[in-house]
Amino acid sequence: MRLSRYFLPVLKENPAEAQIVSHRFMLRAGMIKQQSAGIYSWLPLGLRVLRRVEQIVHEEQQRAGHIPVLMPTLQSADLWRESGRYDDYGQEMLRITDRQDREMLYGPTNEEMITDIFRAHVNSYKDLPLTLYQIQWKFRDEMRPRFGVMRGREFLMKDGYNFDIDKDAALHAYNRHMVSYLRTYERMGLTAIPMRAASGPIGGDNTHEFLVLASTGESEVFFDSAVTDLKLGEREVDFDNRAQVASICQEFTKLYARTDETHDAALFDQIPEERRKVARGIEVGQIFFFGTKYSESMGALVTNAEGERVPVQMGSHGIGVSRLLGAIIEASHDDKGIIWPEGVTPFHAAIVNLKQGDTEADAACDGIYQGLRARGLDPLYDDRDARAGEKFATTDLIGLPWRITVGPRGLKNGVVELTSRRTGESEEMSPEAAVDRVAQIYAGV
Repeated sequence: MRLSRYFLPVLKENPAEAQIVSHRFMLRAGMIKQQSAGIYSWLPLGLRVLRRVEQIVHEEQQRAGHIPVLMPTLQSADLWRESGRYDDYGQEMLRITDRQDREMLYGPTNEEMITDIFRAHVNSYKDLPLTLYQIQWKFRDEMRPRFGVMRGREFLMKDGYNFDIDKDAALHAYNRHMVSYLRTYERMGLTAIPMRAASGPIGGDNTHEFLVLASTGESEVFFDSAVTDLKLGEREVDFDNRAQVASICQEFTKLYARTDETHDAALFDQIPEERRKVARGIEVGQIFFFGTKYSESMGALVTNAEGERVPVQMGSHGIGVSRLLGAIIEASHDDKGIIWPEGVTPFHAAIVNLKQGDTEADAACDGIYQGLRARGLDPLYDDRDARAGEKFATTDLIGLPWRITVGPRGLKNGVVELTSRRTGESEEMSPEAAVDRVAQIYAGV
């Protein structure tokens, strides 16, 4: 993409309404525009990152054997009355009446609707296990929406639901989600710690939240610092192998890590003092096992191997897709702007032409641009007639991981400059070598 043809409405000044780093930089970088309290339009740059995050979530869900669906945003109140949650959910639920006086709601979550789909089409244990998921917009009428996409009213969420014949199979589904989430967050450059949490209105006894450490987090968290060193890495996972998946979950949950709602001071004090940490965390996902809470109340029954009709065991599993953008920025930025990890960056590299209109500089930039595109990468070519300082400030603000700077002086020596946004380190090399280096970096992402 050539910046002269792109829509990137960057702001030079910090917006007065932005209280935290991610909200400030998302507004300044032209990623979002507020339309009303807690509701945002996603502008081209923000949408590109949102789609990259969404794609990683899809890939890791399907790697774990989960099947995508898409459910409507509006739901019938009758389904929620069946489960008993319609009157209990509270004022965060946006209730609507259509022209036929049918009571509807803008879905905050989809346990009822997915159970209705399941009971209409699945009757036998032979069709299990089954996990369905979607990435869809949700609405929760927050009393005080704030912090940009971190605590908005409308948000994009991945919500998945497992259906299993018995508790052991359902707990394997729980573990399978935990492992798939670990890989999802690592691909986004995040250290998201699974912490024992409270279930809230969804219900269930088994639940973990995934939290990213940040000073602006809404939750106080208590943890053994050794947990931050754990990485799933590139290890191969057979998601049908219950023992392997359970072992990985044990590895990532045996160390103490809890939110304030489940904190146990006595257990915490048993950790060596130098490893006892108290911090703030941003929730970016949560997994639940709640057994037959919904299948019993809504009649989601299957015939088991003995011919008996039994309620299925269920769980639900969410990732805050739009919220993740804020969490990534909170965890990865400096005073100049965002620093996107390679896995989610909106463009793979910036090309900065220091002397637009110079025949050699223009030709070199065009060559680099086409070279990167030929490697399957999306560069952003700053071909504006603007000062170098303005171009550098823009690329730093929007946070592209790599910048290739092209100018007449360097070209006389046959070199351009490749700069890492994260470290600030630069290296001179030929234009062809710069293209090769960037391509090699992304080959492993």
